[in-house]
Amino acid sequence: MTRSAAFFDLDKTILATSSALAFARPFYRGGLISRSDVVRSAYAQFIFLASGADHDQMETMRRYMSDLVTGWDVAKVRDIVAETIDVIIDPAIYDEAVALIEEHRASGRDVVIISSSGTEVVEPIGERLGVDIAVGSQLGIEDGRYTGEILFYAYGEGKAQAMRELAAERGYDLTSSYAYTDSITDLPMLNLVGHPTAVNPDADLRRIAAERDWPVLDFAKPVSLRTRLPIEKRQAAVAAGAAAAVSAVALGIAWYARHRRTA
Repeated sequence: MTRSAAFFDLDKTILATSSALAFARPFYRGGLISRSDVVRSAYAQFIFLASGADHDQMETMRRYMSDLVTGWDVAKVRDIVAETIDVIIDPAIYDEAVALIEEHRASGRDVVIISSSGTEVVEPIGERLGVDIAVGSQLGIEDGRYTGEILFYAYGEGKAQAMRELAAERGYDLTSSYAYTDSITDLPMLNLVGHPTAVNPDADLRRIAAERDWPVLDFAKPVSLRTRLPIEKRQAAVAAGAAAAVSAVALGIAWYARHRRTA
């Protein structure tokens, strides 16, 4: 039997914030970044939330984040995320997105998050939401520290390639699958499925959606997941998401290895 999946972008689709930039203050308190980095991150988040990010801005952010994290202790980053995620991310989850995720799960579809943010951020969020797989960008690690090399960038065509890999590995029929995102840079992701939907779209994606008669959803109600889900469902979500983290890491590394061999 064929299976279908629902693929979700994260920032401005599930979250009313940027998952990567939101941790600037905890990273500052943890001694990983400077005060000026916090200011730059806050400004970048303001621009991102106000108007989205085009290709050039995403590439600039990629280079900036790559340089910034070089030498960071991986265990420390994960500890900071684990300690602060409920304060930073939990209140910023769209209620409409949670309802949509539950709807797809009830229909028997796997739910997959694919985000350009690093796996150290994406996977814990995926755990909280109880998704089946959470795929984030993969950073090189050596001796417990980030090298600054980006092994797999879950952005643009990279997201579409990850979706193809997942479809091959897990038997998804992409023509009967769904995709949700806010950005024109994710057009390859939307083009890949039979049911594309623009969520809180930027101007370019809203125009494309109108031209192609794609559904457009405007989410506007951030809600605390702790109040949205009863405790037993939150515990079940974390248990389900733990296995997803392993799949996400394996996917990113495997895709990168194949890409290097064919490059």
